[in-house]
Amino acid sequence: MPQIKAPVTESLLEKIIFASRWLLAPLYVGLIIAQGVYVYRFFVGLWHLVHLAFGNPAGVWDPNILIMLNVLGLADVVMIANLLVMVIVGGYETFVSRLNFDRHKDQPEWLSHVNAGVLKVKPATALIGISSIHLLKTFIEVRSPEFVAPPDGVMWQVIIHIVFVLSAVALA
Repeated sequence: MPQIKAPVTESLLEKIIFASRWLLAPLYVGLIIAQGVYVYRFFVGLWHLVHLAFGNPAGVWDPNILIMLNVLGLADVVMIANLLVMVIVGGYETFVSRLNFDRHKDQPEWLSHVNAGVLKVKPATALIGISSIHLLKTFIEVRSPEFVAPPDGVMWQVIIHIVFVLSAVALA
């Protein structure tokens, strides 16, 4: 059976559409820069934590609770940075171009089977972890005499967290 050749305009349009995936590359570079900002914020938070641990913070209602909140803040920064890596590497691999790390000793295990489905579930579970940390911080801060939040603020955080959990379960 003879193969029918597509008209020139259709072929050109298909090439343009396929090449448009490279418009995503600068967005991933921007996310890499954002990750650099998170690295900076991590070290600022770490410096603040060390200062709290070895200093004598005046007027602090409970230094141990304040240290715990700072540690949770650092964990939050790390989880967001992990989420960025998943989105950058997974998104680039899925939508732009293959990464040629097949035999690299440090290649993440999940990269060998990344696809759009995996790319939805991994960030969803990361968002649950991030939301859990924010919710835990809120529960701890509620005990603080300086805690100021709208009366229904904690309720909305719990509702949003439950929505994240249900969404991740639906995606899985």
